[in-house]
Amino acid sequence: MRSVVGASAAILWFLALSAPSLTPAFGQTPDTKPPDKAAPAAPEAAKEAQKVDEFAEAQKLVSGPAGNPECVWLGRRVVSLLWRDDLETAFRHLDLYDRFGCPGAHIQAVFRCLILHAATIDPKAADSLNGRVQSCWIDPAQPVVAATPATPPAAAAAPSAAAPSPTSNR
Repeated sequence: MRSVVGASAAILWFLALSAPSLTPAFGQTPDTKPPDKAAPAAPEAAKEAQKVDEFAEAQKLVSGPAGNPECVWLGRRVVSLLWRDDLETAFRHLDLYDRFGCPGAHIQAVFRCLILHAATIDPKAADSLNGRVQSCWIDPAQPVVAATPATPPAAAAAPSAAAPSPTSNR
């Protein structure tokens, strides 16, 4: 009888130790629907393809090391960070840009182009800045197009008070 009690105590002790590892299996329900990974991957794949296209376009149109993909990626980030006044992060990226052997003069020319075309950047549209930086990266010597004001100035719309009237009230 003693051996039966010892054996059942050993079995209970073993079950007590292994019970915590078995309980999560009982509490989980099997996933009935398969994971849908095709839908989120499609937009990500499209973005990746667009980035590759931008790098390939820059490599074709920009001569020298400024057209290398690593220079394009880092340089565009530096210019965007400078535009947003995040100078510390811009300088850290600029150190990497220099370490890859990318031309610093191209950053200066692109930033100058960005400043000259500042009127075309919509601060509310996220892609407006990125598009302008990409455009300036490919051709930093773009001609500046004068922005037309949305409303005419008040002086042009109303007659000047200093101008003499053609008729007199006397």
